[in-house]
Amino acid sequence: MAHDTLEGNRIPRQVGSVTPGRLIDAVEGTLADFLTGQIVVLDAVDPALGGFARTARDLVLAGGKRLRPTFAYWGWRSVCRAGAPLDDVLPALAALEMLHAFALVHDDVMDDSDTRRGRPTAHRLFAAQHTRAERLGDPARFGNTAAILVGDLCLVWADQLIARTPLASATLFAVRACYDRMRVEAVAGQYLDVLGETAPETWSVDRALLVARYKTASYTVQRPLQFGLALAGITLPVVSDAFDRYGRAVGEAFQLRDDLLGAFGDPAVTGKPAGDDLRAGKPTALLMLAHQLATPAQRAELAFDPAGAVNPADGSGGLNIAALASLIEATGARERTEEMIGERVDEGVKALADAPIQPEALDALTALAVSATNRPA
Repeated sequence: MAHDTLEGNRIPRQVGSVTPGRLIDAVEGTLADFLTGQIVVLDAVDPALGGFARTARDLVLAGGKRLRPTFAYWGWRSVCRAGAPLDDVLPALAALEMLHAFALVHDDVMDDSDTRRGRPTAHRLFAAQHTRAERLGDPARFGNTAAILVGDLCLVWADQLIARTPLASATLFAVRACYDRMRVEAVAGQYLDVLGETAPETWSVDRALLVARYKTASYTVQRPLQFGLALAGITLPVVSDAFDRYGRAVGEAFQLRDDLLGAFGDPAVTGKPAGDDLRAGKPTALLMLAHQLATPAQRAELAFDPAGAVNPADGSGGLNIAALASLIEATGARERTEEMIGERVDEGVKALADAPIQPEALDALTALAVSATNRPA
């Protein structure tokens, strides 16, 4: 069906929604069914490809908060027509999780991370497979290469899932336009993130927030909401604008929480090693705030070394993550980051106050603004 334009503040009659648990189960079921079919196809070509696809499947289904399909669902649900069936949009919602898998796998290769969600990262898994099989060549190089290919495959699979979503041509065009913008912004943000590590002394809090906006806010909250709105087949600029402002604010807060968890979180809870960003000297908003708020003596301890990493905070030959985290906290950067999270959550919730969306969607997005930015992992 073609796009409709709603006049004034009129919205369609309210339709039933699903619980968060049922939504996640439905998305994961869609992913599992799709991946089963893809494994069969690749297995028929060569058993090694079947094994490759199974590793990709295990990475995609290894848990996670499923925030992107959740935000997209509420973007769709905020204006969808009476009786609109969830099954019709499930492939598109699942595609966002596949896109996320692509981003995570590539990000882990770039950061040389050991674990993700408490399990070995893709490149570590493939390197271990290479070693066990006693193949020729460097296991680490094979692991990185295979992981990049898994990420690429997930990106293709995301496209295939969107293509399976039963949409009218005009609706599909709008959905694809939002999806393409989301992908470009995610890649742009990732490049800025990598670039920051090469010249951290030139970075600033504002530029770190720009990275957060493009690397995280765009494809976690902002564009998934607008993606969901596009799935509804309805043109409503006032809602799209509210989602834009809410998504940017809450998405930045999400990344700021991630910065705090990277420095102060418990690896047993986060599923990732503590201090990876600090060890690399990544110029996050947290670290830039620490530089900005530090005394001259503290700033000297926080100075970047020529390789880009932060100088050892304990004066030893190795980086003491706990001591460095304590130093950052002593500057007041941790407290200020918490304040910035709260400010952005308030800003995001206010952006929805007058938007003509379903009351149930308003309640859910208000709750998500809080839960997504005050999480232990």
